Amino acid sequence: MPSTKTMLITGVSSGFGRALAEEALAAGYRVVGTVRSEQAKHRFESLDSASAFGRVLDVTDFDSIDDVVNDIEANVGPLDVLVNNAGYGHEGVMEESPLAEMRRQFDVNVFGAVAVMKSVLPYMRERRRGHILNITSMGGFITMPGIAYYCGSKFALEGISEVLSKEVKPFGIHVTAVAPGSFRTEWAGRSMVRTPRSIPDYDALFDPIRKGREEKSGRQLGDPVKAARAMLSVIENDEPPSHLLLGSDALGLVREKLSSLSAEFDAWESATRSTDG
Repeated sequence: MPSTKTMLITGVSSGFGRALAEEALAAGYRVVGTVRSEQAKHRFESLDSASAFGRVLDVTDFDSIDDVVNDIEANVGPLDVLVNNAGYGHEGVMEESPLAEMRRQFDVNVFGAVAVMKSVLPYMRERRRGHILNITSMGGFITMPGIAYYCGSKFALEGISEVLSKEVKPFGIHVTAVAPGSFRTEWAGRSMVRTPRSIPDYDALFDPIRKGREEKSGRQLGDPVKAARAMLSVIENDEPPSHLLLGSDALGLVREKLSSLSAEFDAWESATRSTDG
């Protein structure tokens, strides 16, 4: 791997972002990582004084994104890889969860990621090369009670990524949606926003799910460092996939979902076909 490649990762303070940044630095990349404070910026840059570059950015501050990307292009190097990692999970029964929490979830997980892509794409398109990785989730394929806003945001990012991959392929730009399963990150811990419970009718369904998720946090099957290495292997491949699942749990659950969908389509095929003509 040539040491001249430059990677921008949004959200490098912890989790997948930090693991990928450390692995990429070890592999010889220049890594620009976005953080939320000057203190976090200094901590990130201390990883590698020559190759780690911190930038303070909230991805929902859409007016600031172009300035940050222009600064990186001018002062660090041409961006070869963008990894949209910044995001968080919202947990709450939909009927109980305020619309303001849905807007915030989509602002960070969808609009923020799209805004960064739109800022980076003109440079990549002009150079006729580049790779964008969008960190989605197995929750962009499967669903479970209590994370409607989160799943909605990840379904949206999966769809946007797939469309974009077709739009920019003629320009030599690859787009990969990376969908992790359960990993030992802070997603289900301090990073998760939880709506307080208020409707007893949902207690029997949702309370055990919330309790189980809290108890499992930190003991998930997935290793973020191994996820980072898998992502690097995709970045370094000349023909990367449009979709990548990470974790055997994600693989099993998504395959089960696809099989269930196929069976349902088959069962209702006559109704489906009855609308033609």
